[in-house]
Amino acid sequence: YGLALLGERPLLFATAGHDAGEYIGWLAREGVDVSGTVLHDDVFTASFFVSTDEQQNQLASFYTGAMARARALSLRSLAGDGVALVVISPNDPEAMARYAQESRELALPFLYDPSQQVARLTGEELTEGMTGAWILVVNDYEFGVLTNKTGLSQEQIESRVPVVVVTHGAEGSTIAVTAEGKTSRQQIPAARLEGKAVDPTGVGDAFRAGLIRGARLGAPWEVSGRLGSVCALFSLEAQGPQPPRYTPAEFSARYVRSFGEEPWLEKVFRV
Repeated sequence: YGLALLGERPLLFATAGHDAGEYIGWLAREGVDVSGTVLHDDVFTASFFVSTDEQQNQLASFYTGAMARARALSLRSLAGDGVALVVISPNDPEAMARYAQESRELALPFLYDPSQQVARLTGEELTEGMTGAWILVVNDYEFGVLTNKTGLSQEQIESRVPVVVVTHGAEGSTIAVTAEGKTSRQQIPAARLEGKAVDPTGVGDAFRAGLIRGARLGAPWEVSGRLGSVCALFSLEAQGPQPPRYTPAEFSARYVRSFGEEPWLEKVFRV
């Protein structure tokens, strides 16, 4: 949804249950290609239940449902469709491992985003999952779990993955880019909060949408990070995980108020 708001035409490659029809239809109307979604009539769609306190801390639980069958999907069915980037987000662990392996075999660039699954995946699974990734995205808590489980230091992870993005909530994000053996780290501030912080659910996904859109355009990483920060604020200030649709003018104005004028903004919403 976040990518569609920014002018992309993302393909949703997933499994869902018999209760997903209305939502799938809504996503299609919002610009998401849902042709890669397989519906299973005998189970419910995976569900995420979250409780949030006044400091935006969250406790979450999950119902797996149809997500357990995502391991049956294969990226080989998409290999000839001009895939620009595979986003491996929290999913069935076997599915995540399969998509990473197939991305490597098919030479498809991929973003590895283990997110909440860092609690479930083993160190070996996490190490294998990010092997060959172009981008790794986690928050600071997840990065701590990742280093603890894998036994890899920050420097070792950065040497394995060309772009490592760690988000820090209200403190913004850090983007480490490694090329020719040298790593440069950039601190990206959070966009300015202009309303009330209503609901942090979905903020990380919104950030990823802006980051990916910038990367797809070839924008500098600091610009991509700022695009992600603006997307995150639209989500944070709205109830629920997906904010109301915003216009290019609203997005650009929000970016300028937080970070100043930016020539790359003219390209963001070009389809």
